[in-house]
Amino acid sequence: MYKLMIITASTRDGRKGPALTRWIEAEARKDSDWEIVPADLKEIALPMMEEPEHPRFRKYKYEHTKQWSALVDAADAFITVLPEYNFAIPPALLNALDYLSQEWAYKPMGFVSYGGVSAGTRSLNMTRQIVSALKIVPITDAVNVPFFTQFIDAEGVFAPNEQGQQGANMMFAEMKKWVGPLKAMRKPG
Repeated sequence: MYKLMIITASTRDGRKGPALTRWIEAEARKDSDWEIVPADLKEIALPMMEEPEHPRFRKYKYEHTKQWSALVDAADAFITVLPEYNFAIPPALLNALDYLSQEWAYKPMGFVSYGGVSAGTRSLNMTRQIVSALKIVPITDAVNVPFFTQFIDAEGVFAPNEQGQQGANMMFAEMKKWVGPLKAMRKPG
């Protein structure tokens, strides 16, 4: 079994990201190989990075960093559910990534991006560059949801169209190819 951390990147009041997170989490739970670890950045509420040491040393001063480090370190894979803020990555996600270094390395990351006409793809492309610098393996197959609010009903339930479902299936299939070999690479020795 692999620990799959699903990160909700939006922290705004009134945000819609959790609806997409609930959907992708339900999809992941259909596969008994995944143990789901939710990580809502709004609830985690990391302050702006203030650790005095560079993250590569893992000499954390603050308890919130130690807790975040333990969560990320225990994960084998990630899915990030992210919107686009001004053609860019959500600030809370960039901050959460910057807090750590070694804990992210050699783990696959899939993406569910959402937004207007661009479906959050500019944010997604920027995020792929950043996570690559942390030695995360970004999964090419992603779920991109344009005009996402049309897929959220009055109760706040997200139901994707056929393309969204196919994107999720392809992303999970690709993640399964990477998660085992990358876990083996992280073993000491």
